[in-house]
Amino acid sequence: MQRPTENQLPRVTDRAGAATLVSAVMASLDALEALLARESGHVRVGRLREGLAETERKTSLASTYLQGLEAIKANAIALARFAPEGIAALKAAHARFTQSVETNQAVLATARTVSEGLVKTLADEMNRARTPTVYGRPSQGPSPYGRSGVARSQPLVLSRSL
Repeated sequence: MQRPTENQLPRVTDRAGAATLVSAVMASLDALEALLARESGHVRVGRLREGLAETERKTSLASTYLQGLEAIKANAIALARFAPEGIAALKAAHARFTQSVETNQAVLATARTVSEGLVKTLADEMNRARTPTVYGRPSQGPSPYGRSGVARSQPLVLSRSL
């Protein structure tokens, strides 16, 4: 993402401009928060494909929000003068958004941990089935390549068509 320069950022010179800037940033923040909530909801119930389907829109909204924050920072003095209540509302909305991001990150981390556990368990089960048993104990015959156990391990194959 390319950072906007001072000339590209909107300049706030009156109350209307301050209100417009605050409402634009709030709109992008609200849209991004709603999208994260949808994503978390889908991933939480196991619909990963639906949950991760709006990646491009999320990236676009995040970019718009960050550009809005740059404009807010560039116009901090004017906003404090013309729209102090807007700054308070933005701070409250940003705190709420931070909670949404933390919840989303926790849901994604849980989904990742569960999926890694499933793949590891599946690989262990497949390797256990390939290990011959002698008198009820797992055993490995000598390897013709001089490496015990390594030559017999096979790559894990996953079918997406099931």
